[in-house]
Amino acid sequence: MGILGNLAARFRRESVTLELDDIQALILRSRPEPYVGIHAMLHVDEAEGGRDLVRRLARHVPAASDWTEERDAWMGVALSHAGLRALGLPETALKSFPLAFRQGMAERAEQLRDFGENAPETWEEAFKPGNCHIALTIYARDDEALDRTIERAMEEYDRSHGVTLLGTHRFGADADAKNPFGFRDSISQPTVAGSGVEPQPGQERAIAAGEFILGENSEAGAPVAMPEPSILGRNGSFVVLRKYQSRVGAFNDFVRRHAESEHEQEKLGAKMFGRWRSGAPLVLSPDRDDPELGGDPSRNNDFDFSKDPRGLVCPHSAHMRRLNPRGSELTILTDENIHRIIRRSSTFGPKWSADVSAADDAREDRGIFFIFISARAYDTIEFLQQEWINRGNFIDLGEERDPVVGLHEEPGHFTIPADPVRRRLDGVTTFNRLRGGEYMFMPSLSALDWIGNAGWR
Repeated sequence: MGILGNLAARFRRESVTLELDDIQALILRSRPEPYVGIHAMLHVDEAEGGRDLVRRLARHVPAASDWTEERDAWMGVALSHAGLRALGLPETALKSFPLAFRQGMAERAEQLRDFGENAPETWEEAFKPGNCHIALTIYARDDEALDRTIERAMEEYDRSHGVTLLGTHRFGADADAKNPFGFRDSISQPTVAGSGVEPQPGQERAIAAGEFILGENSEAGAPVAMPEPSILGRNGSFVVLRKYQSRVGAFNDFVRRHAESEHEQEKLGAKMFGRWRSGAPLVLSPDRDDPELGGDPSRNNDFDFSKDPRGLVCPHSAHMRRLNPRGSELTILTDENIHRIIRRSSTFGPKWSADVSAADDAREDRGIFFIFISARAYDTIEFLQQEWINRGNFIDLGEERDPVVGLHEEPGHFTIPADPVRRRLDGVTTFNRLRGGEYMFMPSLSALDWIGNAGWR
């Protein structure tokens, strides 16, 4: 059973408490497997023309009311703070957004630890400060459905004026939904309370809707601060968009350097990610990959780390365990549930191959758009970047960084706990280089209409 089939089987419309008719489907709708799609970045040159395009595109953005049902393609629209300003929103509304969102991702480089080769001055032109005003994303089941939806979007763009298309980037993955390094991606997704779906095995309970949807109660028992007026903020959410160039060859070379046999190389990669390539978690299959387990959504997330307190099965520094420490004892305490995110990452470029080496990295356009949705998106990504990705204090590993997405300005190391002596592998480099990003706001459908029709006048 696929992702959507699994969701449909667990969906109970009588349990819905969210205003699904007003929420963009992309917030709740999982991408298909296999999937293809496109990201388009636009700049608003003239407010009236920009609002006209928003109004036109809004007609093609589906609501989340049918989010568990099959669909060939769908699109979502998000706006940066600079974009909202360019669209002519009143100053009172612009100032009601949180500071981090108002400043934008580039200006938050210090908080995000985006230094050196990840610094904003190295980013692609579309992501330079103030450039990306509108981000349009389309997901589809196949190229035919994608092309039809792109054609409709381009027809609306061609009929508008005062907006410049900065660039587009197609992406996609096969039925295994693997990332550039050959590992199944975006398995662990939170269940949103009030969405009508019960938690999957391995999830203790649904997460309060206000962690993802503005205007709903959060884990703290009250809504997080949202933009005003209410029609602008309610039922929207925030989006983190970060584009990475993946250095798959450098990763392959690192694994080959520290493990001899093919099986040992696969196992080392699994230790770094926390899962085998199929998606099977190490804690459920410690010694070898289990594709049947990895492809089973009712089992591949049914675990925590409480029975592996020393990290002998899944290292504390593994990418997956860092970003979702579920059941781990952390040196620096934090509430895991307020850092939960809805992942919408997308892979682009050639499929992973063991034959790729570091010499190939400069020649191949391969990477991932790391995209997630949360009512606390900017706070969450800055916490993750500062504490869980680019430090190791919370797991007693000092300055050891995430081996997959950490910024390694100098070669770092990866620690594998073992009896009697742990292994420390040196030579970890930046396997995912940041090429740009932005903080975006994904308005509700009524807010898109309000913006498109200048409802503040």
